[in-house]
Amino acid sequence: MSSLDDLYKEIILDHYRSPRNQGELPPPAHRCEGFNALCGDEIIVYVSLIDEKIEDIKIGGQGCSISQASASMMTEIIKGKSVTEAAEIIHAFKEMMDIYESELSGKEAESSASGIDLGDLEALQGVVKYPVRIKCATLAWNTLTQSIDEIQG
Repeated sequence: MSSLDDLYKEIILDHYRSPRNQGELPPPAHRCEGFNALCGDEIIVYVSLIDEKIEDIKIGGQGCSISQASASMMTEIIKGKSVTEAAEIIHAFKEMMDIYESELSGKEAESSASGIDLGDLEALQGVVKYPVRIKCATLAWNTLTQSIDEIQG
């Protein structure tokens, strides 16, 4: 195993063991739940959106190290961003997951043109070696997207 793989494992375990922004936000924050029926992961995303800016975000729920670490990393990169910036980050993360999934399946993949630095989230690249785990990594992101859609609905 390479030292980069070891580093990525440590980042994931750190976010799993010590999740960032865990807890609840009181109303009027929006609460949205997401579930992964395949493995039983559940995530609760609390979002306080003020003037098209994510003023605060918290997470709850339970699940595997991948889903919980991804949720923790998501809160760190999304907190304080505008809805537009958040949408760009969400797209870049999902694009990263799709690109690596495409490479593993032998399809020609386009590189990301977004230029967004995903920081610790890049540690989740290895998840695509296990396609069933991609749903774990994207659960919080899909729940955040649903939450924003509901707020703006």
